[in-house]
Amino acid sequence: MSDNRGRFTWYELMTNDVDAGIDFYQKLTNWGHTSWEGPVHYKMFTLGEAPVAGVMALPDEVKAQGVPPHWLGYVHTPDVDATVAQAQELGATIHARIDLPEVGRVAVIADPQGAAIAAFQPENEPMPEADPVPGMFSWHELMTDDYEAAFEFYSALFGWEKMEAMDMGEMGIYQMFGRNGRQLGGMMNRPAEVPSCWAYYAMVEDVDAAA
Repeated sequence: MSDNRGRFTWYELMTNDVDAGIDFYQKLTNWGHTSWEGPVHYKMFTLGEAPVAGVMALPDEVKAQGVPPHWLGYVHTPDVDATVAQAQELGATIHARIDLPEVGRVAVIADPQGAAIAAFQPENEPMPEADPVPGMFSWHELMTDDYEAAFEFYSALFGWEKMEAMDMGEMGIYQMFGRNGRQLGGMMNRPAEVPSCWAYYAMVEDVDAAA
């Protein structure tokens, strides 16, 4: 098996209105959409014929906890249950563990500072890594209470490596991270008005037009 540990391999929009979510994001990107008719009915964004992300309704029990619509990134792990056990030892909270027939096993984890991410053990190998093109997710950014503690958590959990760091003055240090020499994103201490969270950047042809 190839070394896929620590790769972001899937993204999922959890929304109050699936059709409105699809309509909104298709206007910002060059995505199409399709439905997967597997054991469950599941809608997906596509780039050409390739799926790039999923869309699903935010479950009622999740909304009842005050969780707003959001994007969730899935990170490849060879053993979800081992990852969950390690995450708990490191101070994380486990929100859910789900078996997805014909897809794999996933666990939704809140890191010790509250940001949510999914550990994913797929049944099949993901597509080979490639440089992003418009329509693909190209950067993964964590805003957190303590970026150094957050990096130690994710490095232990997914094997991520420190890459270059950028001094942003009053905003503090922006610590970039990656795997196998490939940059994945950055971590920074959050502004007071922003909760601990992950943000996922989708590449577009013209960011001003999209805005």
